[in-house]
Amino acid sequence: MAAAASAAADGAEEPGMEAEAQELPLGCGGEGGSPAAGRSPVGEEHRDPPQASVSNGGDAESGKELVELKVIWNKNKYDVKFCLDSTGAELKQKIHSLTGLPPAMQKVMFKGLLPEEKTLREIKVTNGAKIMVVGSTINDVLAVNTPKEAAQQEVKAEENKKEPLCRQKQHRKVLDKGKPDDVMPSVKGVQERLPTVPLSGMYNKSGGKVRLTFKLEQDQLWIGTKERTEKLPMGSIKNVVSEPIEGHEDYHMMAFQLGPTEASYYWVYWVPTQYVDAIKDTVLGKWQYF
Repeated sequence: MAAAASAAADGAEEPGMEAEAQELPLGCGGEGGSPAAGRSPVGEEHRDPPQASVSNGGDAESGKELVELKVIWNKNKYDVKFCLDSTGAELKQKIHSLTGLPPAMQKVMFKGLLPEEKTLREIKVTNGAKIMVVGSTINDVLAVNTPKEAAQQEVKAEENKKEPLCRQKQHRKVLDKGKPDDVMPSVKGVQERLPTVPLSGMYNKSGGKVRLTFKLEQDQLWIGTKERTEKLPMGSIKNVVSEPIEGHEDYHMMAFQLGPTEASYYWVYWVPTQYVDAIKDTVLGKWQYF
C-alpha cells in the first residue's frame, strides 16, 4: 500500500511546473523551448530534476536580462518580456509575431521613434515601459492608399495644366509679405527626417503664423495657430501637394487636402525644403512600403 502511494507520488506533476513552463521569455534568442521540454516520456521511471525557473534559468546563466514592456497597438495591449540587450529591429520582429503587422509597416514609439540599430538598454527602456505602435496591415494599406494614390495622380495632372501656384493671386498676397522673421533654416538638395520639435515660422493662407506638430504616437497632425489647434487624424488627409516658391526654391508652399475638393486645401507657406518629402511620407503613409 505504501509502495503504491510512493509510486503514485513519483508519477505526479510537481506543483507549478506546467505554469512555469508556459511563462517563457519573449525574444531572448533560443532559450526557453516548448512547455513540454525536459519531461520524461509517459511511463518512464527516470525524471530529470525540475528546473527552478524554466522562464529565466537559461537567460540568467548566459547573462541576459529581461525587461517587462507594455506594447500598445490599435487599442490592443500586450504584456511582453523582452531581452534588454535586444535591438529595436528585433523588437519589431516580436511585435510582428504578436500583431501580424510586418516590421516595415510599423512605427514604434518610445520617447520618439524607436531606433532599430540600438538596444533597449542603450535607449534606457525600463520595466513597465509603454511601447506605442502605429501601423496598418497590408489589407488596410491597400484599401486606404489606393484611392489616395489615384487622387494624387489626378491632382498632379491638373497642376501641370495650370500656371505655377506661387504666381496665383490667392498665394501672391501671402508670399509678397516675404519670409516670416522666425522662419526655420532650410537646406537645399537634402532630405531630412522630421525634427523632434514642431515645424514653426510659417504662414497660413490668411497670413497668420502656423506651426505643424506630428504626433506619431497618436497618428495625428496638429495644425496650430494663435487662435486654436486642429488635431487631424493622418488617415483623414486625402493628399499633400507642394511646390517650390519661385525665387526661394529652398522653401515650399504646401497644402493638406482635408476634403474631396481643392476647396478643402489647408495652405502652409515657407516650409523648409529638406522636410517636404518627410511630411508627405508621414501623412500619406509611404513609409509603410519601405
